[in-house]
Amino acid sequence: MAGGGNAIRGSRVGAGPMGEAERGEAAPRQAVTYFCSHGHRSVVTFAVEAAVPESWDCPRCGLPASLDSENPPPAPKIEPYKTHLAYVKERRSDAEAATILDEALELLRSRRKSGDIIF
Repeated sequence: MAGGGNAIRGSRVGAGPMGEAERGEAAPRQAVTYFCSHGHRSVVTFAVEAAVPESWDCPRCGLPASLDSENPPPAPKIEPYKTHLAYVKERRSDAEAATILDEALELLRSRRKSGDIIF
């Protein structure tokens, strides 16, 4: 036997059935199917007068999906994280780096000989 409780639990005062008469007419819609490279099929509903995008992110895997089931877009290429040293090596050759290092060492040595304080 169920315990006593409120018979109208989950509703509020003045709540009634919501129908088309209270909300107004729904806009005409169209279902559009997108396909990703993992073989997922996503159906997205748009208003008939809305512009349908060429690509859509797959809700299952996050890859880009297109309207063409035979040729879905490839997964984007993800480049690994680069360190500061990697960026420096892209800009400078080993010979340039050696030259800069020699100049910096020579400057330090000349300051030490002259008695300059280096902080």
